[in-house]
Amino acid sequence: MNNKATFTLLITCPDRKGLVAGISEFLYLHGANIVHADQHQDGVLFLMRIEWEIKGFDLSLFDFRHAFGPLAAKFGMHWRIEESGSRPRMAIFVSRYDHCLVDLLYRHRSGELHCDIPLVIGNHAETQDLAAFYGIPFHLVEVEKGRKEEAEALQLQLLRHHDIDFVVLARYMQELSGEFVSEYPERIINIHHSFLPAFHGARPYHRAFERGVKLIGATAHYVTDMLDEGPIIEQDVIRVSHRDALPDLIQKGKDLEKIVLSRAVRWHLENRIIVTSGKTVVFD
Repeated sequence: MNNKATFTLLITCPDRKGLVAGISEFLYLHGANIVHADQHQDGVLFLMRIEWEIKGFDLSLFDFRHAFGPLAAKFGMHWRIEESGSRPRMAIFVSRYDHCLVDLLYRHRSGELHCDIPLVIGNHAETQDLAAFYGIPFHLVEVEKGRKEEAEALQLQLLRHHDIDFVVLARYMQELSGEFVSEYPERIINIHHSFLPAFHGARPYHRAFERGVKLIGATAHYVTDMLDEGPIIEQDVIRVSHRDALPDLIQKGKDLEKIVLSRAVRWHLENRIIVTSGKTVVFD
């Protein structure tokens, strides 16, 4: 990451001549020193991430939105601008498995994840002491059979109260309703313990073991109202063999899950992801 204060602009629009020149000229005329620029053409679509230093730039965040409007309208852009100094507010949902939660809290304390974590929400109490160790308030919201709607209403109340920007499901073993997901579109990140689309749903390690696979994986994706079908952010795999028993697969998978989830969260925080047509473009 660039250590200087920066603005980051993400753009999606129909591809046509003059886009890069128009954007670059606009930034140049306002004194921008560009530190990173990347673009991608996906068929007829143009996608871009461009980052520049705030120092020497003559537009505030508020003024930029007005000044950039005519150029954005000319090219039919969907765009957003973010400031590196902002600290998004992240909530973590967890069930009994604590390995992803431990990893996120450690990375946050070490400064790797540039965000605030106002709360952890669990549907079991096992991880309460862990959250307390890191000084994060823990809220137990049990999800009883036939009463999920009540639990989600309480969860949403907590998220609104704490002005949460996005949610991370750190092995939260409950399916969220479409109504809940619609409150945070493309702002809920889940870790699934398989290499999607293989072995979606429950007990993927057991099914992988039964099939005798030679590779297992983990997938971080944005949550939609279709289970395990959201836009994929990151994936990784590890080799297994006939010598590995089911507990071995599970242990190896846990290591993958932590790495894949932390990458996805970091890229989300660094504004490196654009979602288009049910897929993601992740700018490195």
